This record gives sequence, C-alpha cells and structure tokens, in this order.
Amino acid sequence: MAVHILTWMAFDRRGTDKEIATSQRIATSVNTNPVVIRRCLTELKAAGLVEAQRGRSGGWILARDATEITLLDVYRALGEEPIFGMYTTPPDAECYVGHGIEATLTGIYAEANQAMTRVLEAKTIRDVLRESLADFPELWESQGFAPARF
Repeated sequence: MAVHILTWMAFDRRGTDKEIATSQRIATSVNTNPVVIRRCLTELKAAGLVEAQRGRSGGWILARDATEITLLDVYRALGEEPIFGMYTTPPDAECYVGHGIEATLTGIYAEANQAMTRVLEAKTIRDVLRESLADFPELWESQGFAPARF
C-alpha cells in the first residue's frame, strides 16, 4: 500500500501546481479508508519520504523526487518485516531434521533477503509509476506527457 500511495502522489503532482494530496484523495485510488492511509503516511513521514502540509489546503507531498525514493527506502520505512518467519520454539534437536534445519533456513533466508534488497534498491517510485502507466499511452498523449517524463 505504501508504494501505491507514493506512486499515486508522484503521478498526481507531475511537476504541476495541482491540489496537495489528501488522505481522502489517495484512499480513493487505494480503495480503502482514509484513516488507513493516514496511518501509513505517518510511517512514511517518520522515514522522511513524505511531508505534511498544514493549514486549510493541507495534505501530503513527496519529500524527495520520485526518482530518489527506492522501494528499499519504502521497505525500511515500514519496519523491514522479515520475508520469512522462523520458529517460535526451537525444533527437536534430537530429530535428524530438527537438529540442523534452523541453521540451514537461516542461511537460505539471509540469501533471499540479500537478493530482495538488491532488487528493491534498484527500483524507484518513478520506475513503478512508469511501469504502472505502460498500458495507457493515450494518457501521455492527451496530457502532453512523453513516457520519459515519468
């Protein structure tokens, strides 16, 4: 959801003087309640990815350009939840499988996490926006945007 929010904000602004993004406007795209959006925006703000604009026409803006926000930044902003869970209680050390499975899985999961980190670090919010809009070339043409702008 956080990536959706940031990508929508990047699309909505596109360097123009449009309205500032509100949780209500974002919630429409995400198809959820604005309260859920506000909770996520609070985490993104704490990580320095968005800024809140106060006042009558308040809302949210990206704190950095969409080309500078990686998916790894977003993952880290949300607490870096492990992609695989481990045992809550240790397996039976007397069992042939239980004896070495935890150490084996820890190594495999560390490799998987490193690979995921490399992929997330290589993709930006701008990349997500560009790929998300790939099926809508008429949008670019009707609004005078070249695909490279995204």
